[in-house]
Amino acid sequence: MTINERYEAIIGHFKATQPNPTTELHFSNAFETLVAVILSAQCTDKRVNMVTPALFKAYPTPQAMAAATPDELLRYIASVSYPNSKARHLQAMAAMLVDDFNGEVPSTMEELTRLPGVGRKTANVIMGVVFHKAAIAVDTHVFRVSNRTGLAHGKTPLEVEKTLTRHIAEEDRYNAHHWLLLHGRYVCKALKPDCLNCEITQYCKHYNKK
Repeated sequence: MTINERYEAIIGHFKATQPNPTTELHFSNAFETLVAVILSAQCTDKRVNMVTPALFKAYPTPQAMAAATPDELLRYIASVSYPNSKARHLQAMAAMLVDDFNGEVPSTMEELTRLPGVGRKTANVIMGVVFHKAAIAVDTHVFRVSNRTGLAHGKTPLEVEKTLTRHIAEEDRYNAHHWLLLHGRYVCKALKPDCLNCEITQYCKHYNKK
């Protein structure tokens, strides 16, 4: 199977079976999206969704969060992973939004990655989810699935991102992030991939080596 045939088969399968994938994080605006995605780093969406309702109620705007201290924010997010550093990042991120971006979430990679707590992966998520840009965020799930299936052979998330971007049509890139993420979260798991219940094994390079 050529690389182009593999992409056509796998992306075609997901397009047919999951035409409207979406994030499992809960939010209602761009600022809440940014906060939730920062909190989701190395943490489950389920856990993030448990803490954000109270956090968003207490600090509904960048201005409100910027005025808080990291210790005050920590009380709301103590149960997520790395809460101390995330509390500092949230406060500093909100302050930069207020000081440098008029309280608005920016839309470009260059601007987003200036924000504390925002790396390339988070920026790509925001560009896709909030601004509907053709961005592919490579988290651990996307990285793993891409390498296992043979969609990419990258040693770094950036290498995988570049390969996926090169092979996936612009109009499919936003959805492709969710397709690969959800497949990695529920089927192609890190320690024990559920190949018996996987619908793309016939296209998977790892499976067909067995």
